[in-house]
Amino acid sequence: MTDLTTLLEVGGPVAALGGGAAYARAKHPGLYWSTVGLPISTARLLSSYGSVMEACGLTVAPSRLRMLAVKATTRREVRPVPPRRGIIRPTSTGLRLRLRLAPGQEPADVAASAERLRHAWGVHAVYVSTVKPGVVELRLVGFDVLRQVRMPRKVDAEFLQVPVALREDAMPFVRDYRAVPHQLTLGATLSGKSMYLRHLIAGLAPQPVALVGIDCKRGVELAPFASRLSALATEPEQAAELLPVLVKEMEDRYDLIKARQGIAPDTPAEEITSDIWGLPESERPVPLVLFVDEVAELFLVATRKDEERRDEMVTQLIRLAQLGRAAGIYLEVCGQRFGAELGKGATMLRAQLTGRVCHRVNDEASAKMALGDIAPEAVSAACAIAPERPGLAVAGDTSGGWSRIRTPYLSLSDAAAACRDSAHVVPDVPGLKPFLPEVAIRPVESPAPVAEPRPATG
Repeated sequence: MTDLTTLLEVGGPVAALGGGAAYARAKHPGLYWSTVGLPISTARLLSSYGSVMEACGLTVAPSRLRMLAVKATTRREVRPVPPRRGIIRPTSTGLRLRLRLAPGQEPADVAASAERLRHAWGVHAVYVSTVKPGVVELRLVGFDVLRQVRMPRKVDAEFLQVPVALREDAMPFVRDYRAVPHQLTLGATLSGKSMYLRHLIAGLAPQPVALVGIDCKRGVELAPFASRLSALATEPEQAAELLPVLVKEMEDRYDLIKARQGIAPDTPAEEITSDIWGLPESERPVPLVLFVDEVAELFLVATRKDEERRDEMVTQLIRLAQLGRAAGIYLEVCGQRFGAELGKGATMLRAQLTGRVCHRVNDEASAKMALGDIAPEAVSAACAIAPERPGLAVAGDTSGGWSRIRTPYLSLSDAAAACRDSAHVVPDVPGLKPFLPEVAIRPVESPAPVAEPRPATG
């Protein structure tokens, strides 16, 4: 009986702790990492750093001075020297540390060993980035941060920057319109493409930016944000009328820039500009972001007359993509599929869209349309996205880099409420007033009477 009591006293708490840790690891990975994973991984890193670096081939032969000093002071064997390790900085999702590479080493050597470092230190993933020549940063991620997306509390986002998703290395994915002016977003039905679009609009709503929408699905995607939009076209006929106005707005802005350039010869060089950002703030027009949802609807034609209208709209979109950046006009093109089979001009328009975001697609050809021309190795990653993870996508750009991202959930009502709260920010763009969407005003319901009225009796 005494042995049973002792077993219960000792084994009970151990079993409870083990069960609690297993439950936290499955349901609350962030809590598990902070309490269990972080101390264990830190201990593994500190105790095995030298041997792991040597096993990964990341050590170099010691210098002659070091060899002489070791032999003069001790009789132990002179071992290869690993990269100098900096201070370990724990985070809510992993660890960070910097390595100073030895002469002859390069960041690619460390990046090639990332998978082996992950297994050696028992973490979910290891990512390598270059800080400066000779110094790299290791970001150790303790768990799958894309399973339950939680954006960082503080994200340094400036004007025309929107933190829209979380990357697989636990860093926020920021849509920066100044750095990547135009973007193509592809995704099948229920892939999370609409959620991505909601975050973009909700993030831009408080900023002094003109938002223009073309939604040829009768406005089902963009109409809920009508209170914040400066213009909205819900049919191809309306889009055919709206696009020339945007081109005219772009041309007027170019005339403003050229007028600024043609000033007196004694004007300082810093006042001469080639885009709207060099204009004085009092003369600078507001930036304009054009959202095109389901771009294929603009390409589909049934008659020859529709074909002429299609060619005009595509030409205008291409002009906006080629020349819009300097005029402060940015494109956000969304669709399920976007390739040469849509018709003339589709491939040329896609080539102008620098940023690419590919959600789950129905076939490999669609993934190649989005990523094949900029990051061929990312195509297989896009094809591997499971339907059980809506919002998961592969983001790339023309630099060849790519990463997995996932958009957190944002309800349509919350996004629409953010637009209503920012309705006063809608800028005045005279050319877009004919396309200003009508905002439905909800009638105010009168409160129910406290007591039911009864007819007076005489």
